[in-house]
Amino acid sequence: MAGGLYSPLRLRSGAVLSNRIAKAAMEENMAGEGQLPDHRLLELYRRWSAGGTGLLITGNVMVHAEALTGPAGIVLDEASPLEPFTRWAQAAKSGGSTVWMQINHPGRQVQADMPGVVWAPSAVGVELGRLSKNFGRPTAMTPEQIEATVERFAVTATRAEQAGFDGVEIHAAHGYLLSQFLSPLVNKRTDAWGGSLENRARMLLDVVRAIRATVSPTFAVAVKLNSADFQRGGFDVDDARRVIAMLEPLGVDLVELSGGSYESPAMTGRSADERTRAREAYFLDLARELVATSPLPLMLTGGVTRRETAEKVVADGVAVVGMGTALSLTPDLPLLWREHREAGRSMPPVIWSNKALASAASMARVRHQLRRVARGRAPRPGTLPAYALVSERLGGRRALRRYRAWLSERRNPVAPAGR
Repeated sequence: MAGGLYSPLRLRSGAVLSNRIAKAAMEENMAGEGQLPDHRLLELYRRWSAGGTGLLITGNVMVHAEALTGPAGIVLDEASPLEPFTRWAQAAKSGGSTVWMQINHPGRQVQADMPGVVWAPSAVGVELGRLSKNFGRPTAMTPEQIEATVERFAVTATRAEQAGFDGVEIHAAHGYLLSQFLSPLVNKRTDAWGGSLENRARMLLDVVRAIRATVSPTFAVAVKLNSADFQRGGFDVDDARRVIAMLEPLGVDLVELSGGSYESPAMTGRSADERTRAREAYFLDLARELVATSPLPLMLTGGVTRRETAEKVVADGVAVVGMGTALSLTPDLPLLWREHREAGRSMPPVIWSNKALASAASMARVRHQLRRVARGRAPRPGTLPAYALVSERLGGRRALRRYRAWLSERRNPVAPAGR
């Protein structure tokens, strides 16, 4: 591929990324009142934009107010006020970055104590042994619910463009709803959305079509896709290759490759698959297999922390290098790399025997750094994972009370006095 890590990338929509470094989506769990972005997210994204990252992808924004990955999730639907999102986009672009909103529906990956709905392609629950009880029991979606959810994705994307975001990334990885439809382990349907890969990909393709039909041609549309689920009999690299080919004629700008799910958390480097055990670029071997045939530019996310590794990823034909944890610890890492300096901070992996709990602790520790940066403080890589996990769960209880009250008010709005 022509150009290196700091060369611009022109996408098919006409958008130009100033360099090949992206801040990959990390779920911030930082919603303010009304499940909206507030000053903390603005400060966090302002820091990243000033740090030289070419592309900022937000943590997932939920398309359905009744279905959140956690009680502190951001919601953007037809009833959400737009002004907080406009401020968020402005903050994220203040240093010259391009900003995309990641949009998502959790499907069955919803905590058991959450109000709302737990939907999935089929009534197949999350299987995590004794931790399975922490998730709600899903019901199989009706065709009407599937079609309404496709429309919700389109509404959120349209409103993101109105707020000033440069694009959206549709989350079809990590075991969330669209990924569940793709997986033969979760999708047991026998109708138009189940069986063959073409049928299992139908909902994702419909979402892309619906968004492209409502946003402007210059608005970027990307898809986050698992290179593999790392579960025997699940979605694999050959499936990923075929889905990428299906996406190409629909006007997709970029496909981000990641991997895993709550049941096999490869995205935190904890899969049982040998090919993810390298300390950096967990999914690079799989990406190499896909780059050779992909008709779309690919972005690779997972474990990159050093410029040498990032340069290798680009040299291997990957268009964009995504980073999460590294930018939570060093928000200005792209500027340091320009000066041929490396980050002075790193976090050791969480190597607890329970992989699901270790994954949760790893993500909680990263989000702890995000909250520190959002408050104007320096990251603290030495934070104990157990402390981060307990602290987050205590905060989650408060957020759950707020979310319950907000959702109840949405369902049953109080009429103005005198009416």
